[in-house]
Amino acid sequence: MDAGDSNNGDSFEDLSFWWVFFGMLYQLLKKRQRAIRYNSILTGDDRVTEFLHGHWERIFNRTRMTRDCFVRFSSIMEQTGRLTPSRAVSVEEQLMIFLFVVGHGASNRDAQETWQRSGSTISKYFGIVLEAIFNMSGEYIRPPDMNSVHHTIRYSNRFFPYFQGCVGTIDGTHVSACVGGARADKFRGRKGDTTWNVLAACDFDLKFTYMLSGWEGSAHDARVLEHAISEPQHGFPFPPPGKYYLVDSGYANRGCFLAPYRGTNYHLRDRRRLGGDRKKEQFNYRHASLRNAIERTFGIWKRRFPILRSMHQFPLDKQAMIPVACAVLHNFIRMDPASVAQDHVSGDEDDDDASSEDDSVDADPDGVDVGESSSHLNIPQDMDMGAFRDYVTNCIHEGSSG
Repeated sequence: MDAGDSNNGDSFEDLSFWWVFFGMLYQLLKKRQRAIRYNSILTGDDRVTEFLHGHWERIFNRTRMTRDCFVRFSSIMEQTGRLTPSRAVSVEEQLMIFLFVVGHGASNRDAQETWQRSGSTISKYFGIVLEAIFNMSGEYIRPPDMNSVHHTIRYSNRFFPYFQGCVGTIDGTHVSACVGGARADKFRGRKGDTTWNVLAACDFDLKFTYMLSGWEGSAHDARVLEHAISEPQHGFPFPPPGKYYLVDSGYANRGCFLAPYRGTNYHLRDRRRLGGDRKKEQFNYRHASLRNAIERTFGIWKRRFPILRSMHQFPLDKQAMIPVACAVLHNFIRMDPASVAQDHVSGDEDDDDASSEDDSVDADPDGVDVGESSSHLNIPQDMDMGAFRDYVTNCIHEGSSG
C-alpha cells in the first residue's frame, strides 16, 4: 500500500469519527431540549402537594372528590396493591393524572403541561390506573339488598305498597366513542354520533348496581339487556322471586322487568288533558316518577366525568373500560357525604333532562296515605308480569279513588 492510500484511509477514519461524534452530540442536545420542555417550578409531585394542602375547593375541582375522599381512595389503592408508587410518580399523582383526564375531558397534551410529564408517562399511568379501577367493579358495583324495601319507596304514599317489590331501575345510555374508518357505522346511534351503548342498573341512592359496557351505539337497548341476562359471564344480578326492576317502554314487560303501558301518557302535563285511560295513566306516572332514579344517576355520572361525552382516541378496549371505571368512582364518591353535598353546591346533582318530571312528582294529586294495613304487592309466583301490572294499576286507582 502506497502513502496516498494510507492518507485516504486516515481521512475516512477521521470523517467517520466526526460523524459519530456529531450524531451523539445531536442526540444529547435533543434529550436536553426535551428535559427543558417541562421547566415549570412545580413538578408533578409538587402539584399533588399543593392540591392536598391547598384550599379544599381546588382539589374538589381537580379530582371531583373532597380531600378526605381522595386520600381514602388513594390509600385503598396503595394498601391493596392495586397501584404501586414508582421511583418518580407517587400513587397520589397517578390517580390525579387519571382523574384530571376523565374529570375534565383533558387531552394528553393538557395533562403533560399540568403535571410536567412526558406524553408517554401520562399514557402509561392513565392505562395503569384505568385497569386498576376497572378491576374494582365487582367490589363497588354491587346489587343492593333485595330483601328489604328502600326508604324511597317505603315512606312514600305514592310508591308504597304498589312498588314495594322494586329493587332498582334499568336503562341504557349512550357514551361517546372515538372510532373512525369503516368501523364507525356500527357505532353510530340514532343521532348520528359514534357512541357506546352502556346498560346499567341503579338503586334509589343513585348508585350503580350493575353495568355492561362494550356494545356499539347502533345496538338496541333491548338486545343489550337480552345479551346480559342470557350470558352468565356478565353476572347480571337477578332479583329473588317476587322482586323486579323498573324499565322503560323500550323493553318487554316480562320476567323480572316491569315496564309502563305503551301508548299511554304519563307526564303531568299530559295527564291534564282530557281522554285516555285514567288508570293506566296513573300507573305510568308513578312508574316514571320512580324510574327517574336511573336518569338522575346517568346525569350526575356524565356531568362528573366529561370524558363520557367526548371520548379521546384510546384503543377500543380502553374506551369500553372507561364507563365502568367512572361508575366505580361515582359509587365511591356517593359513599362520601361531603362529596355528595358538594355536588349540590357545584351543580353536579342538579336535575338532568328528566328533572322537570321529577320536580312535579310531589304535586301528584293522587297520593294518599295507605298506612300499615295495605296488602303486600310482590309478584305472586303464578302471575305473569302483564297480569301483575294490571293488578298494581287497579290497586293504585282504587287507592286514589277511596
